[in-house]
Amino acid sequence: MLRFLTAGESHGSALIAILEGMPAGLELSPADFEKDLARRQQGYGSGPRMKLEADAAEIIAGVMEGKTTGAPIALRIRNRDHANWKGKAVDPMTIPRPGHADLTAAAKYGYRDLRYSLERASARETASRVAVGSICRKLLTQFDLRVGSYVIQIGKARAEFRNLDLKTRFENSEMNSLRCPDEQSFQKMETEIRQAIVAKDTLGGIFEVIASNVPIGLGSHVHWDRRLSTELAAALMSIPAIKGIEIGDGFGYADQRGSEAHDAILLSDGELARPTNHAGGLEGGITNGQPIILRAVMKPLSTTLQPQRSVNLAEGIAAETEYERSDFCAVPRAAIVAEAMVAFVIARALLRKLGGDSLTEIRSRFNLSTKPKLSEFDLHDEASTFWE
Repeated sequence: MLRFLTAGESHGSALIAILEGMPAGLELSPADFEKDLARRQQGYGSGPRMKLEADAAEIIAGVMEGKTTGAPIALRIRNRDHANWKGKAVDPMTIPRPGHADLTAAAKYGYRDLRYSLERASARETASRVAVGSICRKLLTQFDLRVGSYVIQIGKARAEFRNLDLKTRFENSEMNSLRCPDEQSFQKMETEIRQAIVAKDTLGGIFEVIASNVPIGLGSHVHWDRRLSTELAAALMSIPAIKGIEIGDGFGYADQRGSEAHDAILLSDGELARPTNHAGGLEGGITNGQPIILRAVMKPLSTTLQPQRSVNLAEGIAAETEYERSDFCAVPRAAIVAEAMVAFVIARALLRKLGGDSLTEIRSRFNLSTKPKLSEFDLHDEASTFWE
């Protein structure tokens, strides 16, 4: 079973990630993390810390002679900002910010200072996830599976790009600071963020994550917690500030009839094919060979320059929140974290399906296709007695 654990605080010395279950034989070096970690730090509307940190992942266990050994992989990402906090007295934080874990975590764990909540709940932790996702992404590419993302809405500005194929969407999203596939829409989004900054406010938005070349048969319909739709939704909802998930047409199903909402099954040259992908690549919690299409909404960030009403818990009086350094808009960065989480979930499902302890062994078992052949199904045309 592929699983990972992260540790570390926002202003502590480092973030740590341990990934267990990665097969032996996958080539891995610090350079494999550079691109995704850099992408997580980019985006118009990002806060000042992104200019301070230059994230780099150190491999401290699980890799020898440049290849994974099958043992747990340990990664460390140092926090450069730690030097500005180490050994310094910090004023207590006693006014919880609405929308954060400040109040709820303190109530749960009995903290005397809300900074305990802030330090671990901070989105800084997601750098560890992106590093783990880079490893999973490299495993997936061995089987030509790809994961990408792009931003489709920020504030009231929504992108119009339905005429662009997936390859173009992914390429275009890497060409501007908001990861938007459409240039005109990008400019409107940028304007929205600029206006929010002037108003000392924040903005949320929507991004899409798409996994392509995913074979049929990953996930399961027989266990609720192993439905791939369940695992993907949970993984995306675990990202800070994510408040809603759609798969395929998602909430668009609400105004459709069943006769128009589902993807027909066609037979073409002995292969089963789909003319549409309303289901977003998942039926019954199992991949159907179509691209997996996921959509997530991120709320406006809770830390605002504009004070919000709260209570000073130490003094028991009404108070306004005090500003903690933050982003004005983090949607483009959240999309990169989402890519990492999706890559992890799909890699886990693939390994669960194929089994094997080494990359060589897994390659020998990989004969899955995105378009199943009619000849692969062994159905009979006779009545069955299932229970006696």
